[in-house]
Amino acid sequence: MPKRKAAIAVGGVAALGAAALLLPNAMASQDKDATAAAGTAKTLKATDASTLSARLQKQLGTAFAGAYYENGKQQLVVNVARGDQSAMARAQQAGAAVREVDNSTTELKAAAATLKTKATIPGTAWAVDPRTNKVVVSADSTVTGAKWDRLESTVDGLGANMATLRKSSGTFKTFVSGGDAIFSQAEGGNVRCSLGFNVTASDGSPAFLTAGHCGVAAKEWSDSQTGQPIATVDQANFPGDGDFSLVKYDDPATQAPSEVNAGNGQTVPITQAVDATVGSTVFRMGSTTGLHNGQVTGLDATVNFQSETDPNGVDTVTGLIQTNVCAEAGDSGGSLFTQDGGAVGLTSGGSGDCTSGGETFFQPVTTALAATGATLGDGGQAGAGDQAGDDQGAGDQAGAGDEAGAGDQAGGDEVGGSADPSAAAGDQGAGDGAAGDQAAGDQGAAQSGTAQHHKSRHHHSSGN
Repeated sequence: MPKRKAAIAVGGVAALGAAALLLPNAMASQDKDATAAAGTAKTLKATDASTLSARLQKQLGTAFAGAYYENGKQQLVVNVARGDQSAMARAQQAGAAVREVDNSTTELKAAAATLKTKATIPGTAWAVDPRTNKVVVSADSTVTGAKWDRLESTVDGLGANMATLRKSSGTFKTFVSGGDAIFSQAEGGNVRCSLGFNVTASDGSPAFLTAGHCGVAAKEWSDSQTGQPIATVDQANFPGDGDFSLVKYDDPATQAPSEVNAGNGQTVPITQAVDATVGSTVFRMGSTTGLHNGQVTGLDATVNFQSETDPNGVDTVTGLIQTNVCAEAGDSGGSLFTQDGGAVGLTSGGSGDCTSGGETFFQPVTTALAATGATLGDGGQAGAGDQAGDDQGAGDQAGAGDEAGAGDQAGGDEVGGSADPSAAAGDQGAGDGAAGDQAAGDQGAAQSGTAQHHKSRHHHSSGN
């Protein structure tokens, strides 16, 4: 097989608002809350705030009760358990704005554990919101009757100061398209997903990350709907603790540059993997909907998807990033990244659409890299030159399946990070994460410019 150049394409058609944010003068966040305690907080870029948050979490131990980024002030706000003056002083000295809060991380995790034990219901999701210092529980439109009563009773039992419950209008599901589309043949029909980020596997071979439910659905992947396989799944995790796959290119000479093609001639070099910080602005590329942006709203989210193999079962996915970024079917596996080139996540699932808005969950890239042993960066001979001409354009994506409403719903539909904005997805179950029937439909591959993005197109047989 001749050398191929695989480039991460964020989307063939970029939304103007999101594209503008990729320019040097990005718009400020809409955050207006944040009441920081006394002390002079440093002005930080979002990636630097993420680094500081991780450092303070280790230093403060149980006193650390979460953190979030204020885009407007460009400050990191750190929550410290009430009464620990020493921890507050250390956080302020490190350059963070500080708040005293009632609920410690230990207490918030205990609340989440109670929800897992008593309320693991398809169509539900929960995550810690550091802004309110509470666990926010979401239920989609399928949670009614006795299921709703059970969920409401569990949340009420945690106390109003510990947890809140909200209703979502859509359905949580996985989005099986996005990013540069990748395709496969599986029992039950074609599957399509999106390529997330090119990486180097532990053995030095070129590979890429995509959603775990894509890797579970099919073993071999192509960069065109009717083409021969060019990559094979090496590891896949879904459902459970995460939703990620490592897929190795079959040709060891494949050129897989570490970049995302954001469309309209914009390419974002991916230089590092970063942890998400609540409040920070992030960008998502999808083969169905192109480039969109929003904010991180929660961490360590759990999503309960309706199982696709068991009508009475649930696929729970844990450890996800919750955002208000929209996504639609066909975006699964796609890239979530920062303006300055930080790889943040892989599209897992959610609800809503990019017309009315939505809520989408993402697999953290940092944990996917740690689990697979891969490293972010060029695989093979990363270069910008010879790209395969058979990469897909945005058009040939499978019709979007039942995608979860993008708005205030907790994870489900997987969003693929491909450039092809027309791809649609079927239903896919996501693991321990947010609930709902996941759309695992076909994901289309889209590439922009000369750079090709090999997308993992995950199409679930249950997709529309």
